[in-house]
Amino acid sequence: MDRKVGLFEAAMQKVYGPYDLSAQPDTTWRPGNAGGHRGRYLWTDAFGVVNFITLSREKSTHGPAYLHLARQLANTVHEVLGREREPSVSPPRLPGATDEAPLRGGLRIGKPAASGPDGDGMYHHYLTLWMYALDVLARATGEARWNALAVQLAQAIHPRFMVERHGRESMVWKISTDMRRVLVGSKGHLDDVTGFVVYRLLRETARQFGTHSDDVLTSEIDQYARIMEHSEMSLSGDPLDLGMGLWVAHFDRDAAWSRELSAQALDIARGRFLVAAAKPLTAASHLHRLAFREFGACLGIKCYEKASESLMDSVQTVLDIWGRKLIEESGEDEDDGDLRPINLVMYATALIPNES
Repeated sequence: MDRKVGLFEAAMQKVYGPYDLSAQPDTTWRPGNAGGHRGRYLWTDAFGVVNFITLSREKSTHGPAYLHLARQLANTVHEVLGREREPSVSPPRLPGATDEAPLRGGLRIGKPAASGPDGDGMYHHYLTLWMYALDVLARATGEARWNALAVQLAQAIHPRFMVERHGRESMVWKISTDMRRVLVGSKGHLDDVTGFVVYRLLRETARQFGTHSDDVLTSEIDQYARIMEHSEMSLSGDPLDLGMGLWVAHFDRDAAWSRELSAQALDIARGRFLVAAAKPLTAASHLHRLAFREFGACLGIKCYEKASESLMDSVQTVLDIWGRKLIEESGEDEDDGDLRPINLVMYATALIPNES
């Protein structure tokens, strides 16, 4: 475990460092570049927050320092992705947000481009992952405000992703940064089930803190459940898709949807992913293998099936292959480009998944 923690920390330092644990709490510390607009990318930074919390447990002597870094990262994300892209100095908050309710306007993805096919906007699955990160932060610190911010974000974005399709409730995948326009009208494979699981986690934490009524987010949870009833529970075969499917399934193993989803994902993992991903990296294979997607698969398998020694051995083989490239070698491969931060952060997450 000590070696894993060392690799974990090395990956985090490469993205968010330098950070001096002995200097914490340092309110002037700003996290390093996560590869997005003005250095922030919501998906990567969500895992970054969770990873700092993991470090606070794995290296408990410095626990308070790591929790401070997690708070600083969360605050920085809100200050960058909760505001307009322009002007570059003191941009206004997103429409609907206020100083008292900073997440009521949602959070941008953090894409480098403002518009276009791969331009900025809001993804439902990024937003729910950020809500989860804030909820983990609330439980780790005992500070209710992080859960309150997650609930605020959940209430703000939910209706903006909901549509009616062929007479039934459904969802869209991507909306504009002002939450007024649909940018991609299809539904993500896991958006409904992830919303259902994450919103229930937020509700449970809010009940524990006593900061909201017991039925907070219940109407949103019920709507996700209705969409799940008539949506096909299918995975694309993409490694990240199967990984996030297993990740979300592990929160409610006994539910029928969870059993169905996990069975599909484990079949893909055993029959296709682990066989292909255990092969050595070559110049040719590196062109079509994306590290962060394979780390997502490894994360999900570890969360759902950590009791299976054979699966854990296979996952570790995949992590070792990539670890040598990302950490133990020079690690400056130009082929990784802007994916380097997300690769490193998700590598750390897959090494030691957070148990929350």
